[in-house]
Amino acid sequence: MTHHARHAAATASHVILPELPDLALTPEIIRAIRDGAWIVFNLSGGKDSSAAMAAVNLFLDLLGHPRTRRMAIHADLGRAEWASTPETVERIAAEAGIHLTVVRRAAGDLVDRWIQRFESGKRRYEALETYNLIGPWSSASLRFCQSEMKAAVIGPAIARMHQGAQVISVLGLRRDESHTRASIPIAKTDTRYAKAGNRHGTRMMVWHPIADWTSNDVFRAHRLLGIMLHEAYSVWGSSRLSCRYCIFASLQDLEASAAAPPNAEVYRELVGIEARSTFPFQPARWLADVAPLLLSAGLRADIVRAKADQRERLRLEAEMPPGLRYVKGWPPRLPARDEAEKIATSRRRILARHSLAEHFATASSIIDRFAELLTIAARKSAR
Repeated sequence: MTHHARHAAATASHVILPELPDLALTPEIIRAIRDGAWIVFNLSGGKDSSAAMAAVNLFLDLLGHPRTRRMAIHADLGRAEWASTPETVERIAAEAGIHLTVVRRAAGDLVDRWIQRFESGKRRYEALETYNLIGPWSSASLRFCQSEMKAAVIGPAIARMHQGAQVISVLGLRRDESHTRASIPIAKTDTRYAKAGNRHGTRMMVWHPIADWTSNDVFRAHRLLGIMLHEAYSVWGSSRLSCRYCIFASLQDLEASAAAPPNAEVYRELVGIEARSTFPFQPARWLADVAPLLLSAGLRADIVRAKADQRERLRLEAEMPPGLRYVKGWPPRLPARDEAEKIATSRRRILARHSLAEHFATASSIIDRFAELLTIAARKSAR
């Protein structure tokens, strides 16, 4: 790209909203836009994705990019999502004049995924394939909403829709949102689902145009451009939009969500999972404690028992031999007989709490099972 073209693009970025920071750009993004790449806006209904779409649309108009090569895509998270989110996303896309496609995970929504994870975890614990019982919830390292519910659904969908095309996937991520996002690049090649040379021949890039904007910048863009704000912000006072109840949400945002009557049923469903699993929704907070008045007397009693059972489970797991705790390639070795006896004793109470079968009730059976697991691991490593 010539110096003149780069300067023109940068000038266009500044012309959009002089009261706001420029859009973050790279020569590769500008070149792809000039070459007529498809622009796909990842639209969640939250303030950042909406602001990114609006600002980038103006920028593309100034560059003469055809609106017929732009679209928005939304991954519906089902029950986990605010009931008003689908309508909000549709309206934001319609007011922007952008065609919207909605995709969903075929195997169920995010609440289903949490339930499935705990059921799978129980089966694995029963089979002594895990040392500790695994809870249902997402975590910082296992963000099902981002990975399985969004990226793993959106990426292949884009590749199918735009076979053989150059695609720029626009995400409204900002560097000041969190420590993990502080180092996000302005743009990068996405090789996960639409890499060059795959059967569709699609080439995809990810662009973070508002990477350097602040939250105040985003809200200002909404005011200046007349972008609709989700009710989570405008009515209930949330600082961010995610799921109705997010494992990363602050207490204030959890309380804001619980105050919205349409969220009460899902609140009770998630608290029910806490009660059955004995795992709190967040590592240091039970969702049940956020709005206990929404719960029945029976569910509150179930939570009291679950909290006691959690304390007992943590105590029993802490008594198991530390040298055999999970590491990559687990198990690390065979347990000694006294260690195996301790494992069997600790597991017995946890298995009973969750109505699971005790297949390995003796020290000898524990040792035999570890030997079997070590053999399986060795075979996998040799492949």
